[in-house]
Amino acid sequence: MVQALRRLPSPRLTGLGAGLFAAAAMLVVGFLDWLVLDGSPLAFGLLFLPVSALTALWVRTADLVTAPIAVPIAFAVGVVPIAGGSGGFGGQAMAVVTALAVHAGWLYGGTLIAGIIASVRKVREMGRRRRRPAGPAGPKPAGPGGPKPTAAPARRNPAAPRDRRPAP
Repeated sequence: MVQALRRLPSPRLTGLGAGLFAAAAMLVVGFLDWLVLDGSPLAFGLLFLPVSALTALWVRTADLVTAPIAVPIAFAVGVVPIAGGSGGFGGQAMAVVTALAVHAGWLYGGTLIAGIIASVRKVREMGRRRRRPAGPAGPKPAGPGGPKPTAAPARRNPAAPRDRRPAP
């Protein structure tokens, strides 16, 4: 099982890329759910959970905070095809709001999954940084064989203009 998981792709998406991935995936899931299962909320919710997990797993470490933010937006985008509104834009908008309220449990569950995965990844990254030794440019202890302290750099006059450009 572990070997099968290691063979899966491990892309590193930016925050925007992760949001676009999640929104596109949920829109496709919503349209397929509408076509095949006539808008089954159970199927949509069950497929939302792995999309949430993949979004949190595939986002870059620097953009981990975006995963729990992008996932609810993707849910709202994906629920549009299965909302089933009628009567123009107003009816469709009310159907989407109603679907979001009725299926809030799936929405909270997927957001919780993305938040937990992102938090665990962040804690593991912080632990790796703490264990990582200082490189060759790291501070060296001062002592008999260590570097000698140098004088502080000269300070610039704060009243002096910072950018002197010749007049045209």
